[in-house]
Amino acid sequence: MPLYSQATSVGSGRPRAILVIAHPGHELRVHGWLEIAIPEVWILTDGSGRTSRSRIDSTTRVLKAIGALPGPVYGQMSDADLYHAVLTFDHRRFKDLVDQLAAALIRDRVECIAGDGAEGYNPAHDICRLVINAAIKLVKCRTSKQPLNYDFTLVGTPSRCSEEPSSQSLWLNLDDASFARKLSAARNYPELQAEVASALLGIGNEPFRQHADLVERAHATFGVTELSNFRVECLRLINSDSESNPSFKDDVPFYEEYGERQVRAGHYQHVLRYSEHILPLAAALDSHVERSS
Repeated sequence: MPLYSQATSVGSGRPRAILVIAHPGHELRVHGWLEIAIPEVWILTDGSGRTSRSRIDSTTRVLKAIGALPGPVYGQMSDADLYHAVLTFDHRRFKDLVDQLAAALIRDRVECIAGDGAEGYNPAHDICRLVINAAIKLVKCRTSKQPLNYDFTLVGTPSRCSEEPSSQSLWLNLDDASFARKLSAARNYPELQAEVASALLGIGNEPFRQHADLVERAHATFGVTELSNFRVECLRLINSDSESNPSFKDDVPFYEEYGERQVRAGHYQHVLRYSEHILPLAAALDSHVERSS
């Protein structure tokens, strides 16, 4: 299953692969694939979280070392901007992203797109996946063709794949040199030092360390990592005709529980909720694709 046509990409200047991620730093998770595919990289937010510190420059250095280029959407929104848009049902911003991404996929005849998986861990990650899937559906409606659509996990063991699609997934087992470059890129990413150290040591995500029950839930849901796990990269093939939004019928997603504590701590005023905010966005994107086809 080809990732892309490198010779054509280099010769024409058109990307044959696109990476779409919610936050700067997610590219580290698939650093080995990045070196092979040399995708154009789209990033929805600047990764500033509830701080004012953008991570875009750090990701730009990672991409420059590999030879990958930023896409036309590259951290123009802050995380606060994204959450405000979702909380106020300003779906136009996300519909515009779908249109822009679909147009690029068609114009450049992109063969492969990869991006954040929807895990219920962070709403921005799940929103990123909604945008990707909606763009793929729009491309299929307009051209009867579609790029291969892959996602990857951002929490827990990188190779966590369900049994059903695993045979169709892209698996990379990095050699020593590729693995060393990946670790070096991660360890030299200033804004993610605490998170990288925690992930490599398998002791959980740094922001949750003060909440023992959340750490326990994260380990039970997403698994526990060790250093060797990051040698493996798994990009899972997505069925773009399936339901576009993740289902949390039996439990609230992890981000809701964490969001409630952040509101109680005074960091935020509102909790972004799956049923109240994410489902309406998913429905709005589906309707947009139907009307735009």
